[in-house]
Amino acid sequence: MTFKNLVDLHTHTDNSFDGNHSTMFLCETAYMKGLRAVAFTDHLEMDAFFKGSFDKTAIHSFFEIAKARSAFEGRLLVCIGAELGQAVYNKEISEKLISTMKYDIIIGSIHNLPNVQDFYYMDFNDENIDYHSLLDSYFEWELKLAQWNGFDTLAHLTYPLRYIVGNYGKSVDMSRYSEIIDEILLTLIRNGKSLELNTAGLRQPIGITSPDESILRRYKDLGGSMLTIGSDAHYAEHLGAGIDKGYELALKCGFDSITIYQNRTPTLIPIE
Repeated sequence: MTFKNLVDLHTHTDNSFDGNHSTMFLCETAYMKGLRAVAFTDHLEMDAFFKGSFDKTAIHSFFEIAKARSAFEGRLLVCIGAELGQAVYNKEISEKLISTMKYDIIIGSIHNLPNVQDFYYMDFNDENIDYHSLLDSYFEWELKLAQWNGFDTLAHLTYPLRYIVGNYGKSVDMSRYSEIIDEILLTLIRNGKSLELNTAGLRQPIGITSPDESILRRYKDLGGSMLTIGSDAHYAEHLGAGIDKGYELALKCGFDSITIYQNRTPTLIPIE
């Protein structure tokens, strides 16, 4: 299926510690790939904001995106964004940042539990790691993040599964977490926030989106209507990757529009 309004609202420039290409080059790539809109959402890990020099990252990223937006005006909608990791671990600094910077879109995410390394770095073959207990804590923090409500869209809700299931092949019974996931989704709906459909897993060993079809359907059944979509690209070649398949999945689950943000104000655009 061919879609006219392809957008990618979760991408990373070389201002992210794990990014690889400049904002301007990524804009050129997005334009050549036929994207209508792109949001650059560089990592700002709020539990290490000053220690990790994310205060400097925030400034560099913001102004480079602003310059690129000006350069591509009329050809590509460029949104200034940020991915706030672990915002609820440091609400005071998170809220000060949000009040200072005029973002178009803020992504809320959790990559690690308090004082624990990112799930990305963990060895889930280690028998001392109880990953079910870690997931209990993870979804509790996801709920706290949803309740904090300082973001626009909640990113990759099932992030740890990329590694627990995808990289290490462990079995996870998601029914254990269905009640708290429902509460997270209902909190987003009550607060008028979006759920992100992250397509990175389609090009990773796990082979599915985050969240997957079952959670997307549940979100829709509960009354969810606002859905953003992002590739989570860290390389130019991954810009827009899986967005078309994400659109197909959204349609399959009953969604007829995707949400984009400008000045932190949501606009629904038709998928077809």
